[in-house]
Amino acid sequence: MKPRILSGMRPSGRLHLGHWCGALENWVHLQDDYENYHLVADWHVLTTNYENTADIWTHTIDMVIDWLATGIDPNKNVIFIQSHVKEHAELHLLFSMLVTVPRLERNPTVKEQIRELHLENRVSYGHLGYPVLQAADILIYRANAVPVGEDQVPHVELTREIARRFNQLYGEVFPEPEALVTEFSRLPGLDGTKMSKSKNNAILLSDEPEEIRKKVMMAITDPLKVRRGDPGRPNVCTIFNYHKKFNSREVSEIEKDCQSGVLGCVACKQNLAEKLTQYLEPFRYKRQSLEKDRDYIRQVLEQGNRQARQQAAATMELVRHAMKIGYMMEI
Repeated sequence: MKPRILSGMRPSGRLHLGHWCGALENWVHLQDDYENYHLVADWHVLTTNYENTADIWTHTIDMVIDWLATGIDPNKNVIFIQSHVKEHAELHLLFSMLVTVPRLERNPTVKEQIRELHLENRVSYGHLGYPVLQAADILIYRANAVPVGEDQVPHVELTREIARRFNQLYGEVFPEPEALVTEFSRLPGLDGTKMSKSKNNAILLSDEPEEIRKKVMMAITDPLKVRRGDPGRPNVCTIFNYHKKFNSREVSEIEKDCQSGVLGCVACKQNLAEKLTQYLEPFRYKRQSLEKDRDYIRQVLEQGNRQARQQAAATMELVRHAMKIGYMMEI
């Protein structure tokens, strides 16, 4: 039997290169060697944006289309929506009894998110506890591994702690999942900061060639390389980071020519824009086809929801019997 993976994303609409490098590429590579469960984490959206729920469904469809367009095969992966499997909420409630507030407050990923979103004085109960919901997402499928970027490793460690604590108290039910860290997990935005659509510093997987070119030409490079002929510093250049990922065959030459001043930033950006257009063309083509068949997208999700509910229900039976709660015992 193949080991099982659980991974997911918040539905944020069309995906960008950061999603590909940080997660999707790894999911595609792993789908032949693992039994994969991929969830649309719509409840997690509420932890930071509970006021705005109108677009969650549209964003879900756009995101799932990108998953399929990049090679996630619904015949090899269970693709489902978190809120359609109510057992996640039940297990989250039970797990929340096993974790202290100080432990949640020490989570570095939560701290970083609070700083980025300027939520210091209005952190909700749900936001502070979302790593516990994430643990329930993972363990309800008794996953053996979780493919993550390095910033998500603390969540996996908390999941392992919760599994260990539950097993010690009630008996062996859950595995302690391992983190499968993505090799190229953090691609910076075009301005050198964290990539985000809200910052307008991201290239979407579905961007047309002209849009890719326009965005790349506006990207930040070495501020000390003002004109062609000036020696450059590839190690501080955002464009060079992209070349390392999407144009690895030319990296050595680009690095040498940049440092010597032979290669100007405009030519370097034009080269990258061409390489990115070629790289993303298969995704864009597949997406255009999928967008015309929304019924198929719905069928994929309905099938995945059924499979996920079946597995989640089986796990909750084990949990209830282990805890001796939630079912009628013999009198």
